Amino acid sequence: MNMNGCGGDPRAPLGINETHTFPVSPTPALAVDRLNSAIYDLKLNPQPSDSGIIRIEVPIQQQIEALDWLGWQSPSLVPRCYFSGRDPGSVPLIQNTNASSQPKNLLSVAGLGSAVSFRHLHPFSLDDWHSIKRFLSKKCPLIRAYGGMRFDARSNMAPEWKGFGSFYFMVPQVEFDEFEGSSMIAATVAWDKRLSRTYGEAIAALEATMWQVSSIARRQNGSTRSAAMVHQTHVPDKASWDSAVKRALDLINRKNSSLVKVVLARSSRVLTTVEIDPFEWLTSLQMEGVNAYQFCLQPPDSPAFIGNTPERLFYRHRLSVSSEALAGTRARGANAALDLQIGNDLLSSAKDHNEFAIVRESIRRKLESICSRTVVEPSKVLRKLPHVQHLYAKLTGTLQKEDDEFMILSSLHPTPAVCGLPMEEARMLISETEMFDRGMYAGPVGWFGGAESEFAVGIRSALVGKGCGALLYAGTGIVEGSNSSMEWQELDLKTSQFTKLMNTEAPLMAMREKVEH
Repeated sequence: MNMNGCGGDPRAPLGINETHTFPVSPTPALAVDRLNSAIYDLKLNPQPSDSGIIRIEVPIQQQIEALDWLGWQSPSLVPRCYFSGRDPGSVPLIQNTNASSQPKNLLSVAGLGSAVSFRHLHPFSLDDWHSIKRFLSKKCPLIRAYGGMRFDARSNMAPEWKGFGSFYFMVPQVEFDEFEGSSMIAATVAWDKRLSRTYGEAIAALEATMWQVSSIARRQNGSTRSAAMVHQTHVPDKASWDSAVKRALDLINRKNSSLVKVVLARSSRVLTTVEIDPFEWLTSLQMEGVNAYQFCLQPPDSPAFIGNTPERLFYRHRLSVSSEALAGTRARGANAALDLQIGNDLLSSAKDHNEFAIVRESIRRKLESICSRTVVEPSKVLRKLPHVQHLYAKLTGTLQKEDDEFMILSSLHPTPAVCGLPMEEARMLISETEMFDRGMYAGPVGWFGGAESEFAVGIRSALVGKGCGALLYAGTGIVEGSNSSMEWQELDLKTSQFTKLMNTEAPLMAMREKVEH
């Protein structure tokens, strides 16, 4: 039974918050043995405090990809999470061995089981933020809570999103960290008698998870059967999409209307011949996910929410905070000359500039309301990804105090890039128009730490597994001058990173099996 950290006093300090680092091991197998030995020592020496969190970590000489390690673990080991930084330069330096070693870039993190989780059906509140932060500290920078939030906590929740609640965060019981040039395996035990979890129960739960952990971490090289697409259904379909875009444009162009932009989305349900392996998909996305975050979040009894998103919501390190504006989309060119021409077209497009400026200025105003100083630099450039390119701006600011982190999150989400402007009018139109549950699509996805935090925007994402095949999500901004057919093509472009992973020519027998079963 997971301990839900939302049930106690959100401002009561923990009795113990510690990290124990052991000598470097040459292999993952030896590191797991050392970790089990350390857990046994913790069991023999009970902690006197009624509450606490202890992380024990064993560095590994080899650099092993966290996603490979996660892919080799049993699918029954849930909850699971994965988060990779967008690029090494965006990830903070972490002291990952002992006091005499050099800090290294933390590239990605994979987690199994939860030492403590945080989930509720009500919207994420300041008390919920305090409930998470009481388990974190600056002296233990790798004790983090990974998770995400719904795009709109007030909207009706579909069955496939029930396990995620309004928000879901987890501090992993067992964690594999990939650094530049090395790795680390860690275990975390958390307890609080006020949350009905004793120290002994927490140790027993960790031991049960460790029994199931595999020390193998090898890429499977396509040894599993790839899922082939049998059928795809869009909500809305093309005719309904055209009607929704027309209605939005009528509202935007109406005299005295305050609505400037609304982001309408599409959910595409894909049926496949075999169950989709979320980590197989993530591995494929990672290979081409330059300048993008990869993430996975899977609560108990739920499908996995995965994504490959280029968009940062914010990154905070102590008092420094940064965000960015991303809007306007074009495909990449087949050659350098065509790519340059397409990029210049995007830079000179009045319609796309209008959409981009709406996003950038909205984020700037929100940061200025919280920060003592705000800078926009660059103010408008191209951000080129493997298949698409966008207009981009970076915004930085200085907070008055670190506790303003909750204000950043609640203020910046949702951005005009995924909702619209004015935000409340756009949100209402989305609620009235869209006939599916966005869930965590376009919501904040990331982590909280003691001195820092980082959240991406959960776009270019999908819900996979648990018998649902896959639900692919994509959205596009509707502003004055938008064309519904061109916007539909943009949706196809954004979901193509997933659809190209599936062979659409499924064998007839497999199709029959799907229908009959």
